[in-house]
Amino acid sequence: MLVIDTQRGLDLPELGVTAASAPVSGTPSPALDAEPHSRLAPPLEPDTQVSLASEVARARRIFEQGRDTVEAMFQQVRLGKTVDTMEAMPLVQAINDSVLRNPQALISVARLKTADDYTYLHSMAVAAMMSALARQLGLPEEQVLEAAMGGLLHDMGKASTPMEILNKPGKLTDEEFAVMRLHPQAGHTLLAQGGVENAVVLDIALHHHEKVDGTGYPHRLAGDGISLMARMGAVCDVYDAISSDRPYKRGWCPADSIKQMASWKGHFDPTVFKAFVRCLGIYPVGSLVLLESQRLAVVIEQNAGQLLKPRVRVFHSAKRRSHLLVQDIDLSRDDCQDRIVQLESPSKWGFRDLNKLWMN
Repeated sequence: MLVIDTQRGLDLPELGVTAASAPVSGTPSPALDAEPHSRLAPPLEPDTQVSLASEVARARRIFEQGRDTVEAMFQQVRLGKTVDTMEAMPLVQAINDSVLRNPQALISVARLKTADDYTYLHSMAVAAMMSALARQLGLPEEQVLEAAMGGLLHDMGKASTPMEILNKPGKLTDEEFAVMRLHPQAGHTLLAQGGVENAVVLDIALHHHEKVDGTGYPHRLAGDGISLMARMGAVCDVYDAISSDRPYKRGWCPADSIKQMASWKGHFDPTVFKAFVRCLGIYPVGSLVLLESQRLAVVIEQNAGQLLKPRVRVFHSAKRRSHLLVQDIDLSRDDCQDRIVQLESPSKWGFRDLNKLWMN
């Protein structure tokens, strides 16, 4: 089990991960081997690494323009029409390219969706996280694209879920939850009937709610009985769900979301989850942290290989309870004498919108 130390965060002894022990089922379809040119991202070599700040604007544009694509796919499914994965490939490629330029930007921007946009933007968020996670696991590029496509289409079954259940502002009844649990099987069926032939994409749709201890649904698969891609989908789907505002609840902060997921014994594949933490960081972008200097800061960027020492933006004195001159600090620098002591709750301090801090 993964352990949380309140002073340091997650106890993840060795985060070097490979995918060799868990082969991916299925093979890439011809559609996923195509080379579409995205109209959703400005020209930039996809392997050009850029800062989070410079990629955030592109990431927001991808979400704004891609939302219409995802909504149209949901409408096609609702009308019983064929789902053309080639139509979605420009969006998948734009997401994948953004993750290549900076793996934090699109994932961080994804949390900012409104409850009304959740269903559509959730699909893009999971696609981005699947792309980053697949690359972290060392999968070949064609499988990275498969993972992203599977993430984009994983929740298509919700197109058949009644809107009054999907957007209910309160807790679901047992009967309503039973209806909600039908969406993985419905998604698999709708995609297959709509012309999707890729076995990996179909498997992600069908099994992203399975748990490694066998208590998930729809088939109560366990351990290696769940494909690697579906185990990846489970982690990405849950993280975005709990860290986003929903019609019935406010999302948890990024670091709290990681902390909660780490405590759920038997839910996730530990190897996949550790790789996921490497993608996001123990203190993901947007997390509020208390420094040893008794200053509050928001995490603004990760440092590769330094999960406990991200770049932060200091803005408040916890001791004096007053605002400070905003200052960016790289906690990984040898000359930096400060460190993160613990996570903090924005609501405890009355901070309503920390996103403005890390996005500017």
